[in-house]
Amino acid sequence: MRKAFIILSLLLIPTIAFARAKDASKESKPVDVQGVIFGHILDSYKWEITTVKGKEISLYLPVVLYSKTSGWHVFSSRKLYFNEDGTKNSTGGYDGFYPAPDGSAHQGKMMEKMSSGVFVRPLDLSITKVVLAMFINITILLLMVMPVAGWYRRHKDGKGVPGKFSECMEMIVMSIEYDVIKPSVGPNYKAFSPYLLTVFFFILINNLMALIPIFPAGVSVTGNIAITFFLAVCSFLCINIFGTRKYWKDIFWPDVPLWLKFPIPLMPIIEIFEIFTKPVALMVRLFANMLSGHLSILVLTCLIFIGYSIGVVLGTSLTVISVGFSIFMNALELLVAFIQAYVFTLLSAVFIGLAQEGAKKNNVER
Repeated sequence: MRKAFIILSLLLIPTIAFARAKDASKESKPVDVQGVIFGHILDSYKWEITTVKGKEISLYLPVVLYSKTSGWHVFSSRKLYFNEDGTKNSTGGYDGFYPAPDGSAHQGKMMEKMSSGVFVRPLDLSITKVVLAMFINITILLLMVMPVAGWYRRHKDGKGVPGKFSECMEMIVMSIEYDVIKPSVGPNYKAFSPYLLTVFFFILINNLMALIPIFPAGVSVTGNIAITFFLAVCSFLCINIFGTRKYWKDIFWPDVPLWLKFPIPLMPIIEIFEIFTKPVALMVRLFANMLSGHLSILVLTCLIFIGYSIGVVLGTSLTVISVGFSIFMNALELLVAFIQAYVFTLLSAVFIGLAQEGAKKNNVER
């Protein structure tokens, strides 16, 4: 059953694209490849679910804005697309707020039009597509972890046999903790295990959910740089707040010849710069790898549309090629989903372990 579900997920994107491509070829409309790609990877105030008989079915999310001049504004994002009478909103805005145009610094984000005609960015606390997808994925993660944690909490004496799912979760947790976290962090690894395990499962669930092309999945949460930035900041705080004296001594007064430290603090400047390059590397690595995979699949899918817009023979040929490579890329993305969660956790653990050099063994170690 599980294998059938995975195969169905792998085939669903090119299958849907093939059906839509035939419709597009009949209507002879040009294919907006850029719109298709960026419409999928960029955040939005609505979640496009599917299209039934030419009618778009979308989930319109709440827009929550705070303006310095007019205070709080809360409304449905449907008002950005439709008027009160159901007709299409030609202005693309509502109540003085308009989405930033394509190509601008804040593309797709809400901007407020002032009385002078100048557009400014309000405080935006809206529930966007990425935010909602993250909430859904977090809920799934809690539903997976909490029952397992509850079972082991009730069986501290070691009696009883856990279910298959609990055994699977225990195997993954022990593998990450004893093969990644403990060797990388050192004696005090248990103090950082809760954070590192949370990061691993959070990234893994989000990566896997992004590969399922049907609602309520299909959104690349870790392909949004704001999410990877937040994860990198969390690792940055764990590394530097709990760093030992030796860690900070090696930064500001490393064991190098004196002329590299005084009168020009060349090595301290390099070490301070390295403090910030570590989280940046974590952020960019996860973001770039997850985004590139989705872009590859989208480009392959768009080949079907492009082919049918030129001709049926070319469209059929490109469909076969696109379906084959899309299945391969989806299978590869399944592997990448785990690898990127593993690598982010491993590098975070390594950086934390380097900052723990010289730390005394605490009493939480077995």
